[in-house]
Amino acid sequence: MIASSKWKPNQSNPELFRAHSESGHTLALDTSDSHADGPSPVEAVLMALCSCTSVDVVSILRKKRQPLTGLTVTAHAQRRAEHPRSFETIRLVYRLRGALSRKAVEDAVALSKNKYCSVSAMLSGNATITAEIELPDGEPLP
Repeated sequence: MIASSKWKPNQSNPELFRAHSESGHTLALDTSDSHADGPSPVEAVLMALCSCTSVDVVSILRKKRQPLTGLTVTAHAQRRAEHPRSFETIRLVYRLRGALSRKAVEDAVALSKNKYCSVSAMLSGNATITAEIELPDGEPLP
């Protein structure tokens, strides 16, 4: 796997970078305070975590023949005060829709965190990652 980043300042934003993936995709990364032209690199990592675990949970629930109709994963993260300002804690909130088995959802989230999510595995050495699962009406699963 190959990726690169190129500094691409412009008149309105001297802190703009273009990241390129081997598969041909480009992502604008904005390190300015406004983040007007794209997420910061650290925000992109958090977005990648949400996406990575979402892929796992959807795949696992489909294999379990669970009628999933919606999924949103939100990450609430705290960073260290000192440099490098890596993540200290990350709380993932899984909001699912569908007539789902509680056990199937809990198992899918646990499998993603403990076995399949590469981004979670990379971050878990530095950050404590916790998960919360919410039912469609907003009530957390016990």
